[in-house]
Amino acid sequence: MSRFEKYLALWVALCMLAGVALSQLVPGIADALDGWQVRGISIPIGICLFLMMYPALLNLQTSELKKLGRNPKPIVLSLLSNWIISPLVTLGLANLFLREHPQLLVAAILLGSSPCTAMVLVWGKLAEGNQEQNVINTSLNTLTIMVLYVPLVSLLTGIQGIPVDRGLLAISALVFIGLPLVLGIVTKRALVRAKGETWFNQVYRRAVEKVAIIALLTTLVVLFSLSGDVLLGNLGMLLLMSAPLLLGFAIVVGYNLLVTRAAGLAYREAIVTVLIGSSSHFEIAIATAVAMYGVGSMAALGTTMGLFWEVPIMLGLVYLGRRLGARGFWPGASPGEAAPAKRGMPAE
Repeated sequence: MSRFEKYLALWVALCMLAGVALSQLVPGIADALDGWQVRGISIPIGICLFLMMYPALLNLQTSELKKLGRNPKPIVLSLLSNWIISPLVTLGLANLFLREHPQLLVAAILLGSSPCTAMVLVWGKLAEGNQEQNVINTSLNTLTIMVLYVPLVSLLTGIQGIPVDRGLLAISALVFIGLPLVLGIVTKRALVRAKGETWFNQVYRRAVEKVAIIALLTTLVVLFSLSGDVLLGNLGMLLLMSAPLLLGFAIVVGYNLLVTRAAGLAYREAIVTVLIGSSSHFEIAIATAVAMYGVGSMAALGTTMGLFWEVPIMLGLVYLGRRLGARGFWPGASPGEAAPAKRGMPAE
């Protein structure tokens, strides 16, 4: 992780503030940006969100999925946390804190129903976890999001009695997951064939990952410049949104720590399982909220709070995991020690 990426949480906060400042200092900017739309979807936001999603979906490695049967326990625990525990915890807390604010409740559901597929590769590397398992799990998450995301969001919002446009929800998943996924597969095959896998990983992927971070920060500036007035008039709502998010992180992280210990996972598998099982795919949550409710909506702002809190929390979890590993919370090699080869999950 570069020095710039280590301070991502700071840049996120500064871009939010910059967007709000622009909305107040340049009153016409919101109308100008909002005028660039196609069927209600902001063109600047749409381009930025696409550029955010594309690099993440380059992580799909279908060849790694063949190894699923060799050591399935960590993968199963991650899927259980991503698709059952986290959504249910999020739904319960959102219902407790956000019942009177339907758009914020939907924002929480969108965050809780989207397992991470990109940043956990960085967190896993920092924690010295098993990166082979990480690649397998993130590849599997990429595929399961395509199948489970829309039905799960529809189910949870239906339980709450909140009407959502399921067609628009499906279109959002298709545009912001399906299209970048197909483009990622096509460009990866073409570039690997033309330039080789080493060039693809060390040159192309690193370049587009930098573009993704720039797109992320640009999205925040545009989003908050469009909705600065809404934000300043409802600051208490975003603080309220933070309550279920932070409490949800605490519950899900605690669950994953305990279940990986109870399952007897070694440190390198356990820490990756905890990281994947505790993180969310804030990009697709933001994209879906913007498509369904608009850039100036409370739902769109609510999903950005997931991004705001996730980066520092996941960095903190990396260091907590390393500390627990060094103290023998999980069996096996601790961080910094050589890990023995394990069937299906060889040491790196």
